[in-house]
Amino acid sequence: MTPAIGVFLVFFAVTILLGSTVSLWRGWLASGRGPGSASQEWGLGGRHFGAWVTWFLVGGDFYTAYTVIAVPALVYATGAYGFFALPYTVIVYPFVYAVMPRLWTVARAGGHDTAADIVRGRFGSRALELAVAVSGLLAILPYIALQLIGIRSVMEALGLPGLLPLLAAFAALAAYTWLGGLHAPAFTAVIKDVMIYVVVFAAVIVVPIHLGGYGAVFAAAPGSGTGGAMLEPGQAMPYATLALSSALAAFLYPHTLTGILAARSADAIRTNAVFLPAYTILLGLIALLGLMAHAAGIETRHAAQVVPLLFARLFPGWFAGFCFAAIAVGALVPASVMAIGAANLLTRNILPGLSGSLRGMRIAGLAVKFGALACVLGLNARFAIDFQLLGGVVILQTFPALVLGLTRLRLRPGALLLGWGVGSALGLALCFHDGLAPVHHLTLAGAGYAVSTGLLALLANLAVSFAFSLGRRAVHGKSAP
Repeated sequence: MTPAIGVFLVFFAVTILLGSTVSLWRGWLASGRGPGSASQEWGLGGRHFGAWVTWFLVGGDFYTAYTVIAVPALVYATGAYGFFALPYTVIVYPFVYAVMPRLWTVARAGGHDTAADIVRGRFGSRALELAVAVSGLLAILPYIALQLIGIRSVMEALGLPGLLPLLAAFAALAAYTWLGGLHAPAFTAVIKDVMIYVVVFAAVIVVPIHLGGYGAVFAAAPGSGTGGAMLEPGQAMPYATLALSSALAAFLYPHTLTGILAARSADAIRTNAVFLPAYTILLGLIALLGLMAHAAGIETRHAAQVVPLLFARLFPGWFAGFCFAAIAVGALVPASVMAIGAANLLTRNILPGLSGSLRGMRIAGLAVKFGALACVLGLNARFAIDFQLLGGVVILQTFPALVLGLTRLRLRPGALLLGWGVGSALGLALCFHDGLAPVHHLTLAGAGYAVSTGLLALLANLAVSFAFSLGRRAVHGKSAP
């Protein structure tokens, strides 16, 4: 066994064991609290996470293989365009500060565990509840698929052949989530963050030293075409619209909302919104790895392999193994929260007969992971990040019902349902027409523009929702139900 494989196995296995142990202990404590306590502990951690744990949990399920694998891969392939993830995180935290404490308060007052619960409580519509739940489920499958790709990429770098890395990644995630519940990622998110910070700071110090400094890194980036350090003509519009649509979608996903709803108080969420931008600094440093790969002479047709190949080339074997373990744990922790969030939707909103059953929730979480595995095998995305952006197109269609539903706007449930249907159908049709690319090319007044597909679909959704709500009020009067 090489040092890299040995170190990887030790850190990866210890993380799974620690997460499972703390969860089993919490489950034993919950066993005497009455029916449903065990499932509440598994699905929402008992709703008692303070500001410190919430910071690690929300950051842990927000900064994923998307951050460590997909963003550097996009920067490697497309250059500065891949940095759209930085303004996206700058936009999202004021949104979290303004909206999420209100959402938490409504959820706590109504005893709601999911976004679909909140929508049902606000509008009293079973059909709209199902629409939001189905959107959450469909959006999370490609996002979990991205995490499986992240774990697979490091296992491939360690030399595992064929489908074995993907199946090993699936088995590790399935076991970790089944045993751990939400306490496992909440606890091991601390380990994950420490490991990722060690890797990133080592990379941004050691790698440039090997390559001759940051001047050499930027000089090695292609001057034009793909991979350049400056935005190319025509990239500004997709860069800006992807940043905006990603920011609006980020905290609508089941996993990010699960982290929010598991908080102890609204103040814990506000505190996190203030301090979570520290992760943006980390994201910017990680994105630079895509440019460093050019300077290091990394050549690959599979962009998801860029970061593992860079570490394997420039670090000693034992530290490369540690880096690979950090990446794998950085995918395992959020993927577990994603599966738990989706299981909450399945058991409470889509198949409510399973609600309150720990075994039912575990089986639902396992079914979700099989769906994610099918996404990896069945969807032919050009970049790993396209899996996450595809999920964003779907989850954005819940924005009117979930977020605008918190306001005094008198949107009608039937209009919201129709808007959701139009936006979802349009967004998915455009995505598959464009080969899962996250932007769609429009021609207006003879000029061509590439615009975020999710944002186009959301605009159509909003137009229909407002038009039919206003139309119903005009026909039936202000007192119409």
